Amino acid sequence: MSLKRSHTASRSSTGGSSSASKIDRQSLFDELRRLGAAGDAFSSVDVALAIGTEESVVAKALIGLASTGLLERGEGGRYRATPMNEVGQAEFVKALAQTSHSDPGRQRDLSEIGRLKQNNDIMRQRLLAAIAERDHYLAVLRGHGIEPGPPPASVSASASGTAPGAPAPSEPEAPHPGATDPPAEAVGTDPASS
Repeated sequence: MSLKRSHTASRSSTGGSSSASKIDRQSLFDELRRLGAAGDAFSSVDVALAIGTEESVVAKALIGLASTGLLERGEGGRYRATPMNEVGQAEFVKALAQTSHSDPGRQRDLSEIGRLKQNNDIMRQRLLAAIAERDHYLAVLRGHGIEPGPPPASVSASASGTAPGAPAPSEPEAPHPGATDPPAEAVGTDPASS
């Protein structure tokens, strides 16, 4: 036997098992439409026997189609295909392709991202509400002629001993606005020089 013949023989012997692990979209669509018209509940085993495909592959496809809303999921792993009566073949093929390539880890990550985005939106709304409230109270204070002053010192700055905005110990303090200047003769006069 030549190498060419042995290669084709081994390929044809494994071809039957791989064809059972794939779903014929047309036969699945036709079977689901038939079951949808009948209105009876069915399982993945029923569909697998009807279209000649492995039950595990059909079960995965039915779970995916149920998640997209093309099938109604019932108790005990049974389904109803009543929504299939209103679905065209193009929409069915698109939904089947999306569900066959979905990765459970990716779906979990996408749901986590959605949750984080929702939390981000909630926190943004709370922050905007707090800023609006602060601006309102500042406007009321300024409307009564009260200047609110500097913001309070943060906890980390007060723990180090100096408050932000406070003058350093080596800098002289600025005179207070209401303080009076000392008399001219007291400043810079030396009794010995006069």
